[in-house]
Amino acid sequence: MPTQIYGKNPVIEALNAGRKVHKLMVSDTIKDAFLVPFQNEGVSINRMPKRAMDALVTENHQGVIAMVDDYATVSLEATLKKPGRKRYIMLDNIEDPHNLGAVLRNADAFGVCAVIIPKHRSVSVTPTVVKVSAGAVEHVDVVTVTNLTNTIETLKKHNVWVVGTAAEAEQDLRAIRTDTDLCIVFGSEKKGLGSRVKSACDYLVRIPMQGAINSLNVSVSSGIVLYSIQHESR
Repeated sequence: MPTQIYGKNPVIEALNAGRKVHKLMVSDTIKDAFLVPFQNEGVSINRMPKRAMDALVTENHQGVIAMVDDYATVSLEATLKKPGRKRYIMLDNIEDPHNLGAVLRNADAFGVCAVIIPKHRSVSVTPTVVKVSAGAVEHVDVVTVTNLTNTIETLKKHNVWVVGTAAEAEQDLRAIRTDTDLCIVFGSEKKGLGSRVKSACDYLVRIPMQGAINSLNVSVSSGIVLYSIQHESR
């Protein structure tokens, strides 16, 4: 079934990535030049008053709403078969769509091949996730799995080192070996990693901090860790 997404960047990225756009709704303030790529693809375009669009989407839609093909997830096996260095992010206990969207944006910026999330008790790809990712969801695979612990064991069998992040870890993120395939596991700011997931990781690292508050939002944490990995890989 088609999914409703909104925002200029997410909608244009969906089109550029080859996702089928079934219908485009734009406000009267959107310039004609923005519509040209959609007109070239034969997309049905409706101009609407902003008030009518606000009734469809309560968040900031920037005057652009589209109906597109649904966002299907990718199997872990398919990502493992792709050539090149493997970089994964795994998310445990993440329920806020804004966090997932921001993590996807980080993942695209730093060359992550896939973000792994559990099927249950976790956020999925929603219109808010698509908007916050600013179109990055079109370029990073999302893998949905039944059990994170079992998935970690599968990754290990394929020579992917699994590194958990935890405030109490003895080693800091500089201990991460960047010359291997990697999966970095992040938990929520409140719950952290589940005990079974934490135990299944090859080792744990922490972000060195000096302030009184020793926890960071997962999108901030992932950006710091991924930048560090990219910097050390040079």
